[in-house]
Amino acid sequence: MNNTVLSDDLISRTIETRRYLHQYPELSGQEYKTSKFIQEKLLTFNIELLDFDEPSVVGFLKGSKGDKTIALRADIDALPIMEEGDKPYISKVPGVAHACGHDGHVAVLLAVAEWLSTNREKIEHNVIFIFQSSEEMTPSGAKALIDQGVLNNVDSIFGLHLWQGEERGKMGFTYGSMMASADEFEIIIKGKGGHGAAPHETIDPIYISTYLIQALQSIISRTLNPVHPGVISIGKIETGTTFNIIPDSVKVFGTVRALTPETVKIMREQIVQLTAGICESFGASGEVNYFLGTPPLVNDLNNSKFVEKVIQDSFGKEVIKLIDPVMAGEDFSHYLLEKPGAFIFVGMGSEKSNYPHHHPRFDIDEGVFPNAIQLLIDIVKNYQ
Repeated sequence: MNNTVLSDDLISRTIETRRYLHQYPELSGQEYKTSKFIQEKLLTFNIELLDFDEPSVVGFLKGSKGDKTIALRADIDALPIMEEGDKPYISKVPGVAHACGHDGHVAVLLAVAEWLSTNREKIEHNVIFIFQSSEEMTPSGAKALIDQGVLNNVDSIFGLHLWQGEERGKMGFTYGSMMASADEFEIIIKGKGGHGAAPHETIDPIYISTYLIQALQSIISRTLNPVHPGVISIGKIETGTTFNIIPDSVKVFGTVRALTPETVKIMREQIVQLTAGICESFGASGEVNYFLGTPPLVNDLNNSKFVEKVIQDSFGKEVIKLIDPVMAGEDFSHYLLEKPGAFIFVGMGSEKSNYPHHHPRFDIDEGVFPNAIQLLIDIVKNYQ
């Protein structure tokens, strides 16, 4: 096995960093204190700060050869969630919490940056450290950095997610599609309101919406190829003022998720078609506002093979887990549209981490930090 040596002091600093960040979370686009903290750490490691828009932070380490450049990415934003529990490092910011693990991602990547900076003679390739704002919102922080040229000189990019849904001790990834697109839509049904006692004098948009919501699921069951997964979920309906008035309009809000751009296109077209047809059949009108979110996350074949070999050599074959794709979204997908790379789940499902991501009681099992740090270091050391 590959024996990258991590000191106990480095692991202790990683835990300390994570717990500090956990107490002071910041929402997407507002991570300026987090950004300042990261910048100060990178400067102490003598890592150059590149000129990209804050609150994202990008650092650069020159390799001994420098003929290739690897990018490593961590997301830095928190969620609008009131944290629950009694952990000593609980969020001190009311209504904001690191309930997805991004505080751990930052701490791990800072530890990687520290180790690489003190072992420069072992590092052949250039390394770009991307600490990215706004993973949890649209527009994507990844897309903003790409538009600014963060990947211009990059050969491959890698990222990881500390993943509660996989057991501790496993590292999971896929060859190809790994995570889904995450689009949103709003449907506005316009009918004719009136008194609840005289529905025949109205064009009831609530009644029409019940037909449409059911019909949308026919896209999944009868339009898509069964081997190409897709999800349409309705999360919100807005309408009405009281119990006996039929309103003029209804707004229906939902999400569309799929593992290929082709499937997304089919679902989008069918939502528009069904909305127009069903509303017209009742004498109403329907309008669809469709908002593109993150695209599907698709790992590069060659880089997936490389990651599998690194995991096997560093941790043993039994650690590898080729997982089923996950229908959650992740804006690391934007990077993989531009450059080859791979995204990896570092499993941490355990007694310490037994609540799912985005839950008020979510927590990280910090015992997985050494493996997460070593994984990224060994990816850099062994990249060809």
